Formats: sequence, structure tokens, C-alpha cells
Amino acid sequence: MMSILKADRVYSWWIILAVASTSVSLCHGGCSEVESPTEAVAGKGFQMSCISCKKREEVSAHAVVNWYFKPRQEDEFTRVFHYDFPESDILSKDFMDRLEWRGTQDKDVQTASIYISNVSFSDAGTYRCTFLRTLFLPTFNQNVMVVKTVELSVVAEAQKELTAVVSEIMMYVLIVVLQLWLIGVMVYCYKKISDENEARDARKARKAQAAQLIETKDNCDGVQIE
Repeated sequence: MMSILKADRVYSWWIILAVASTSVSLCHGGCSEVESPTEAVAGKGFQMSCISCKKREEVSAHAVVNWYFKPRQEDEFTRVFHYDFPESDILSKDFMDRLEWRGTQDKDVQTASIYISNVSFSDAGTYRCTFLRTLFLPTFNQNVMVVKTVELSVVAEAQKELTAVVSEIMMYVLIVVLQLWLIGVMVYCYKKISDENEARDARKARKAQAAQLIETKDNCDGVQIE
């Protein structure tokens, strides 16, 4: 009896752990920290990503975001953008009327993406995104700082990525292989049909020959010898 109770207790713990692990995976399923693109085209718009997923979804929080920029050949960062829901401010004249908030429209910011319109070569350099997140815990508030960096390059024309080039080559190879396969199927079908026609003609010839032999035999049987 005791062994059965112990087994039931172990089984119950396994169920609790399974439910807990499922709950954790579901909590983190809504946010994914993907890397930002790093190549912009001059004269076009560009969205720069900065994502910091909150580790404890059940805890309410408030995050303030700042973007900094350091041009190439310079040593100091300059703060260019500030976001504190619902207010956003462009802090650099070089980006005035060209920066737009594309992140979370809420005080609990997890996605702090910005959009730069009419990109110029002078926009190339290092961008730094900082999250100052305050977690409102039951007994105290905890501040967490997250810093992420994006190295942006600006080109005159969009360049194809290696994956796109490989995909295009594979597409052409696949087209050629399919064409060769279709030609092979057509040749096979033509040969098969031709062989069947020849076999059918041969059977007809044999039947005609057999019929002729039977007719000849009948004629021979009907001849009277005097």
C-alpha cells in the first residue's frame, strides 16, 4: 500500500512539473529576440530592431528606451531618441523628422524598433539601444538594464544575400533537372508506345499467317486425288 502511495505521489509531481514547464514555454512564446538587419540602402527607409524579452511575464513592468548613435571614425555616442510611453522624442537634429517609433505601444516595452527614413551614408555607424526596465515585484521594485548594439552599413544599391543567390541557383538547377526529367519521360513513353505497336503488329502478322496456313490446309484437305 505504501509503495502505491509513493508511486502516486511521484506521478503527481511529474504532472506538476510538466504543467509548469508548459506554462513557462507558453509565457516565452510571444517574444523572440531576433537580430536586427545591418545593411541599409541610401535614399530608402530602414527599420532597426532592438528586442529585449521580459523573463517573467507574470510581473508587471515599465521600460524606458534610449537610442544612441556613434558615427564611424568617432569615439563618443550621442543620444538620438528617447521613448517613455506614451511620449517619444528625437534628440538629434541629424535625425529630426526622420526617426519614427516602431516598437511596443505600451509602457511594458519589449520591442524597441525604430524606422529611419531617407537613409544617408552619414547614418552608417554604431547604434546602441538601452532598456531601463523596472519590475514591480510584490515586496520591492527591481531595475534591470539591457544594452544591445547594431552595426549599420549603408550601400548605394541593395545587394543580394548569399542565401538568395544560392536559392536562385538552386531554382535554375531544379528547372534544368525537371526539363531533363520530362525529356526522359517523353522518350521512355515514346519508346514504350513504339514497342507496343511493334508487338501488336507482330501479333497481327502471326494471326494472319496462322489463318492463312489453316486456309491452305483446308484447301489441301478438299483436293481429291484420282
